[in-house]
Amino acid sequence: MKNFMIGMYGKYDNIKFNRDFRENFYGIEMCLFEDERDIEKLINETERKGIKFGIHFPLRSGISNLRDQQFLSLDKETRENAYKYIEGELNYIKKKGLNPEYILFHYPKPVILKNDFDMSNWRFADKSEYTYESDYPTIELKKYSENLFSWLSEKSLEYNFIPVLEFDALNKYVCEDNFLEALLEKYKAIKICLDTGRLHLQSKIDLDFNEKEIIKRFAKYTEVVHLWNVKVTGNLENNHFPTLPNLKVEDGWAPIENYLKIITKENKNVKIMFEHRSDLISDKELDSCYSWISSLLE
Repeated sequence: MKNFMIGMYGKYDNIKFNRDFRENFYGIEMCLFEDERDIEKLINETERKGIKFGIHFPLRSGISNLRDQQFLSLDKETRENAYKYIEGELNYIKKKGLNPEYILFHYPKPVILKNDFDMSNWRFADKSEYTYESDYPTIELKKYSENLFSWLSEKSLEYNFIPVLEFDALNKYVCEDNFLEALLEKYKAIKICLDTGRLHLQSKIDLDFNEKEIIKRFAKYTEVVHLWNVKVTGNLENNHFPTLPNLKVEDGWAPIENYLKIITKENKNVKIMFEHRSDLISDKELDSCYSWISSLLE
């Protein structure tokens, strides 16, 4: 359990911290804190207990209309504003004396979708957050992705953090081309976050999408796994549900055991961030979740 993490979103939640965190866990992932005093509370707690932390960008809420910055937008002004906003938050983090292990951003943004992608179960805060493959040339994606990798690599040295890119919905350019692996080999500071719920959901939405192949390809570049389950039959049910051992694949749940076996075969040092709603289960079930995942990683 030394690589286990819990999420803390919106505020410092002492009740969640005391219930979910265990003494031998690695740390906490923070995101969208509404009050600077809560940031200070959580940082003081991590320093007092010697706990590491990462940031799911952005750290603060209310600074931008959208959580995820569109650094791959085809619009030059939108791209430039995204970089400016990220740099502003990096400056804030540095001035506050914060030392995150990693800072995580969603990739690609905007998301590039198949023209017939079923969005009924995929959440976008705004229609500007996605476009379609028919409207986004592959040469542009490769160019703007390399710009992003180069820029984040520089910022990782300047601000001392690991840049992590969490896969959002993936497109044919990533699935059918190896340009992303080439960038990860060239810019070794950049790492990946695999999100089990998103991967499972996309595999149900898009029958051409092989999530296990994606996991196998990118496991060795992975810094963090966002671990949660979701039941997908006709509709999405139990979003961000904890990964319990009694949830059956044949009922529409994700094959979490298979996912983790693929990942750990390639990379035994990944951090497991429980991005689940622990309030949906009992204390006993939460202990079962932790114990089961720990046994799979062994």
